[in-house]
Amino acid sequence: MYQAVNLENKFSLFDAHWQPKVIAQMNDYQFKIVKIEGDFIWHAHPETDEAFIVVEGVLRIDFRDGHVLVNPGEMYVVPKGIEHKTSAEKTVKMMMIEPCGVLNTGHEGGERTAENDVWI
Repeated sequence: MYQAVNLENKFSLFDAHWQPKVIAQMNDYQFKIVKIEGDFIWHAHPETDEAFIVVEGVLRIDFRDGHVLVNPGEMYVVPKGIEHKTSAEKTVKMMMIEPCGVLNTGHEGGERTAENDVWI
């Protein structure tokens, strides 16, 4: 009945990049895992902060005035309303923590917008 969530097991259940999967929920916040590689789009989340925790690889988060590199075992919180773009030279496995219903592309939309609330 009681079972911890094993991140590596959850990551092994899918291959698609840029398609966040919900693995847990706490109150109104979801814990999502995702694999990324290449460049994402510029976007912002006007209503909420967004937390990134890197499990494997090196995540680059670009801002209009600079960037930050996030290594395995590190995290970074992008404040609400700040325009950003994530990227990775090689596959990155990471967890995101954000309120339920937040789209991965913010209000930008487009072909990179993933289906929301997909549980694995």
